[in-house]
Amino acid sequence: MATDISKITEKSPWQDLTEGNHVYAGGTSVYFNTGEWRAYTPIFNKDKCTQCLLCAPCCPDSSIPVKNGERDEFDLDHCKGCGICAKVCPFDAITMKEGK
Repeated sequence: MATDISKITEKSPWQDLTEGNHVYAGGTSVYFNTGEWRAYTPIFNKDKCTQCLLCAPCCPDSSIPVKNGERDEFDLDHCKGCGICAKVCPFDAITMKEGK
C-alpha cells in the first residue's frame, strides 16, 4: 500500500510514516525536516558575502536559496550542518557554530 507522502506532517502518527522514514517519491524531501538532527549550524555574515554564489551549488541539501541572483538566508529546516558551504566560501562569510 503506497503512502501519500504529501499528507505526512511532523505530527503524523508513527503508523503513517514509511518504514525507516524512507522517501519513495521524487521531490518529497521537503516534507521531512532533516535539519532537526543537525550538530553544527551555519552562520551567514551578509557583510562579508560578495554574492559569488559558490556555496549554493555545493550544498548537498539545497539549503541555500538563491533569489534574483543573490543568496538568501539558510533553509535550516533541511540543512544538516555538514559545513561544505563554509569550506567553499573564499570570503569567510559562512562560519559553523556547534549546536542548533
